[in-house]
Amino acid sequence: MKRRRVKITGIGFVTPAGVGKEAFQAGILENRSHVHPIKRFPEDAGAFVGSEVKKFNIAEFFDNHGTKRMPRHTQFALAAAKLAIEDAKLTRSVAGALDPVVVTGTSLMDSGVINKTIEDVTRKGPRFGLTRVVFQGPVASIAAAVAQYIGAGRTLSLQSACCSGADAIGHAAAMIANGETDLAICGGTEAPLYYHPMLELKMAELSPATSERADQLNRPFDLWRTTGVIGEGACMMILEPDSSPRSGYAEVAGYSFATDSGKRAGDGLHAAIRLCLANAGVSPGQVDMISAWGPGHRELDAVEAAVLREIFGECLDRIPTVSIKGAIGNPFAAAGAIQIGCAALGIQQSFIPPTVNWRHADPACRLNLSSQARYLQFSFALINSHGLSGTNAAILLRRCDATMVRT
Repeated sequence: MKRRRVKITGIGFVTPAGVGKEAFQAGILENRSHVHPIKRFPEDAGAFVGSEVKKFNIAEFFDNHGTKRMPRHTQFALAAAKLAIEDAKLTRSVAGALDPVVVTGTSLMDSGVINKTIEDVTRKGPRFGLTRVVFQGPVASIAAAVAQYIGAGRTLSLQSACCSGADAIGHAAAMIANGETDLAICGGTEAPLYYHPMLELKMAELSPATSERADQLNRPFDLWRTTGVIGEGACMMILEPDSSPRSGYAEVAGYSFATDSGKRAGDGLHAAIRLCLANAGVSPGQVDMISAWGPGHRELDAVEAAVLREIFGECLDRIPTVSIKGAIGNPFAAAGAIQIGCAALGIQQSFIPPTVNWRHADPACRLNLSSQARYLQFSFALINSHGLSGTNAAILLRRCDATMVRT
């Protein structure tokens, strides 16, 4: 059977840069970091920073009081899914009638309830354990909550570290392309800003040891970068075949994933990008925008830049490249999904966000970066993801046909 083309018809953002499509677009185009000190952790553990979704209230999206007791990452996913469904001009009943699949990516269990349970049991005894750890803590409960909201849907939950959100979108797109479904609700969500794992992330030097000048600490590809900053948020989207009557932001043209072998730095990312382009039938020379993983980590940024140089050669000098993590930090599994949503919106609206805090070019990262927003048309956008345990994913978006572009 001929593979169907797949388009993104709705996007829902819940991010530190903004909640909802309009707020996110305005926020991500600012040359501004949303990283702040986190002061709710024990003082003897030192300083912490993170990029939070400020003033998020699930009650603004749902009247159901049960949602208030759900884990924060599940609340993010539900809000983002609702926004995506509305953005696609769908209703829950119409979405449910299309026999959808719900594919979500999340790297961590509910850190909030785990932290609370450990603290309560340690202080008060074993009878203060919470069954929510078992029933709502696992990542599978997130897709289940979204499916329950629309009243239908097969569910799939992926955990491939920070690549989980991108992998969820890639797998969902493949299901539509293969004719397994006519509607997918997919994306990534994460809420890791709790004492655990933030303490351990700082110990592993994956989060800064200081909170001084917090908004300048995450510096993707900058010469003076040190390490990344952890964030939170979600992005969910609606995928449909090109025969859908709804207009699209962009098409999911290619996807692949690969794992680092340990033999050569970045070989997994190299393979993921190469296979993604082959899956789309696109040559490196056709790519005209790159949304890099770029967490702001000294080694990881340099490895990604070297991989891109190896694949694209001198063409890389002309390809506008961006990392949005200087603005929103690294929300793990949600990061790739937010990048994909941002790139799709950028294709439709002709913009590329700034790489916030990029000021001093690093000879080891020779990329076409800018600390200011760029307004230009582009047709093929490559999005990279990389995670702990050596996971990697790449997705290629393509501009929809002229008859499909939104007005």
